[in-house]
Amino acid sequence: MRIGLLSDVHANAVALAAVREAMPDVEAVVCAGDVVGYNPHPAECVEAVREAGWPTVQGNHDRVVATPDRYRHNEMAHAGLRYAYEHLDSAQLSWLADLPESRTLFDGQVRVVHSHPTERDRYVMPRGFAALEPHLGDERVLVLGHTHVQHHERVDGTLVVNPGSVGQPRDGDPRAAFAVLDLEASSVSVTAHRVEYDVERVRADVAAADLPERTGARLARGE
Repeated sequence: MRIGLLSDVHANAVALAAVREAMPDVEAVVCAGDVVGYNPHPAECVEAVREAGWPTVQGNHDRVVATPDRYRHNEMAHAGLRYAYEHLDSAQLSWLADLPESRTLFDGQVRVVHSHPTERDRYVMPRGFAALEPHLGDERVLVLGHTHVQHHERVDGTLVVNPGSVGQPRDGDPRAAFAVLDLEASSVSVTAHRVEYDVERVRADVAAADLPERTGARLARGE
């Protein structure tokens, strides 16, 4: 069974469309959260994920979209959340609010969280993957996001995967990121992917939405 892995779409519908087009044949797709935030297409991204029926967990931006002032200390995050709250309807807001923080899928083989598996909102950078060992269970694969940095590593027999960010990569590569998991292999494996998309179109949409200029500028730098 091949499974597409996405995370951190962050209201970038142009990047999400590019990822969907580039995705090879898979039997399922899962999303590790943060469908909204930062960028100017929150409703489009929520609808795309909802309509596709992809199992999704709740990211930190998804969780606080109805209370954007909790991110007032971060201009870009606050502006993106406020914009999302103003442009999502009640059904879309309810869908985000009802997302679980963790899912165990595919007969217990895959666990999906947004950040750390036991400490909500904690960043797990690639150098910290090995330290996850005490927090792992019986899953063959742990999928997480939050850092926007694409990486995978085997930790004590469990494959830990961050597929990277669809809508706001922060690893110096501006291309949208995703991954494909293969559960059928005798040793489960994953392939990381990147795809180019029209960054300048999104930057224009950022400006038209009166979001911070840096929100668009960082997309071109992958930061």
